[in-house]
Amino acid sequence: MATTRFLTGITPSGTPHLGNYAGMMRPALAATHTPGVENFYFLADYHALIKCQDPARVHRSTLEIAATWLACGLDPERVVFYRQSDIPEIPELTWFLTCVTGKGLLNRAHAYKAAQDKNHEAGRDSDDGISAGLFMYPVLMAADILIFNAHKVPVGRDQIQHIEMARDIASSFNHLYGEHFTLPEAVVEESVATLAGLDGRKMSKSYDNTIPLFAPRAQLQKLINTIVTDSRAPGEPKEVEGSALFQLYQAFATPEETEAMRQAYADGIAWGEAKQKLFECIDREIAPMRARYEDLMAHPEKVEAVLQAGARRARALATPLLARLRSAVGLRSLVDQASAGNTSGKAARVALPSFKQYRDRDGLFYFKLVDAQGRLLLQSTGLPSPQQAGQCIAQLRSQGTQALPALQAQLQPLEGVEQADIQQALQQLMDAAQS
Repeated sequence: MATTRFLTGITPSGTPHLGNYAGMMRPALAATHTPGVENFYFLADYHALIKCQDPARVHRSTLEIAATWLACGLDPERVVFYRQSDIPEIPELTWFLTCVTGKGLLNRAHAYKAAQDKNHEAGRDSDDGISAGLFMYPVLMAADILIFNAHKVPVGRDQIQHIEMARDIASSFNHLYGEHFTLPEAVVEESVATLAGLDGRKMSKSYDNTIPLFAPRAQLQKLINTIVTDSRAPGEPKEVEGSALFQLYQAFATPEETEAMRQAYADGIAWGEAKQKLFECIDREIAPMRARYEDLMAHPEKVEAVLQAGARRARALATPLLARLRSAVGLRSLVDQASAGNTSGKAARVALPSFKQYRDRDGLFYFKLVDAQGRLLLQSTGLPSPQQAGQCIAQLRSQGTQALPALQAQLQPLEGVEQADIQQALQQLMDAAQS
């Protein structure tokens, strides 16, 4: 079974709350048990610097979020869990990608345009207060994804554009330097739980209406008691629709408990009793994790050790890729035989066979292998996704002709092509990858 890589980044800019846990963290942890999936979860601390220039807050939030993931059950053996700033290949790749990214593409980024619109409304200069970091955010995000050739990236709808931009940037690089990157796909979970906060609006740090995930028991109960409810007295039937209290209960209760609470609303349960039931329900799930979280916060060296181990796993993949990319763009030893006699980057780029990946008019995705002179050696059949095409290419790159029998159904027969020519081309690519 081919492995699919999922990648998720979390920006350390605040303390995790119940909404973060129920809406994103709990489903993500469940997904780590899916067969055939390789997960990469990282702390996006470079991204945090775009919006937060408070070093103590970035540092504290990084510890809090890492400890939260581990306390909630993240298994570092099952997930590549790392801190973005521990992977030096990411900023280097960001520069490579910057050099093939059109400024016009970045001009269209939603976050940048929104910041400009805000300035226009206030009568300020278009770029007033906008950092180059905000402008370049999509390129750094593309590097986060492409450094591991992630196939799928779970995002909210507001982030879909960034995945599309990552695809565009990867395609530009592939066109110039050969097939190095898989084109990622956005995964939008339509049923993500969005919990209401203390005031009935979406639970968000922006509204200051959150319930910290690992608040002490006494504080958790106090916060739950402040949840806004209507004025219906005990004994009066109550509506579950629009009830922040019921929504929170549903996110942590069993289906049977939820139905019992629904009936209790209809029977006129007192708000105080409903809040007590909610507190007990949430604390039942959170209490064991809270103890683990408090231990990790008291011993940050445990968290650091996990992140360093994750960084080693991540770099085992990132370092060889960067070596290939450096060679591809011409940053290599002056005695490298691959560049001997070539005085231009373009000449060096055509010295090897290459894979080409593309989408045809039928809507399907194809790839082909051509030799250094552009002669077609392998041609795929139409595939339903770019990920499948990328996986076939990766298999051929790593296994050479040994991969051909397994990929027979994905390849079209070609007349006049010698098996020896295919073998030679694939071997050249394997040798170049190891050099």
